[in-house]
Amino acid sequence: MSFTTNIKEEIARIPNSKSESISELAGFLRNNGEYTIDSIDLITENATVAKRIYQLMKDIYDISCEIENRKGMNFSKNNLYLIMINDKVEFILKDLSIIDENEQYLETPDEYLLGSEEEIRAYLRGAFLAKGSINDPKTSRYHLEYLIEHKKEAELIKNLLNQFDLNSKVLNRDKGYMVYVKEAEKIGDFLRIISANQAVMYYEDIRIYRDHKNMTNRLNNCEQANIDKIIETATKQIADIEYLKSNLGIDLLDEKTKQVMEYRQKYPEASLLELSEIITYETGKSITKSGLNHRFRKIKELVSRMKDNN
Repeated sequence: MSFTTNIKEEIARIPNSKSESISELAGFLRNNGEYTIDSIDLITENATVAKRIYQLMKDIYDISCEIENRKGMNFSKNNLYLIMINDKVEFILKDLSIIDENEQYLETPDEYLLGSEEEIRAYLRGAFLAKGSINDPKTSRYHLEYLIEHKKEAELIKNLLNQFDLNSKVLNRDKGYMVYVKEAEKIGDFLRIISANQAVMYYEDIRIYRDHKNMTNRLNNCEQANIDKIIETATKQIADIEYLKSNLGIDLLDEKTKQVMEYRQKYPEASLLELSEIITYETGKSITKSGLNHRFRKIKELVSRMKDNN
């Protein structure tokens, strides 16, 4: 099963108060299916979600829904579950703030559906059951989205998400609007908001593993870059030393410079710090990385003057 399916099956089993159930139903119905004044048809690929909506309708409105199992269209292999409601339709549509008293579609739900934080969480759960998805953190980039048909509804969901500081945004799509969140930590927060606790543990385990792996890769890349830089620097120093030996000899050089040249050729892969420690240990005379760098700079300047004169 997909990560999104697992999330929906988990949150479809969360116990609700009556007000939370009404808000969850509103979030689902405002973003799913078709309705007339005589019937409501809802559709989902998830059997657990279908049972959830069926049970909430039965508990709150004391009605019996019909559920049909149909094969997916457009070459989809998934089963589709059609929930058909033919009883108390007008009352339900008005109670869930889908239509007004004049039977016109309401672009935004009444405030009573979103009067508390728990009701907002329930509304976001219902809308997610209808039109939400989250990429599996193991296989994809971090991405949470709701695909919403109506602009006002998309703006509503965006604003509800941002009440929890999720930094959600809206994009216009060919067949509606996409409300999305890209930040990994914010998606984890969203899962907590809708009470998908098992999904949170899975998501955070993968996220922490990926972040640790990425950090390790960055450190390895940084270490390799440092090694490359050390080798490049040492190669240039050895080239300067060989030039001096070939064109000037070493008899005219002072003992400290001769010593640096000898140890650089003896330890061509050592960093300046490592080379300073080696010289200090083997000669018993302390020399710092800075002092060693100063001597190599003098060698480089000497070679540069010789080349200019030539």
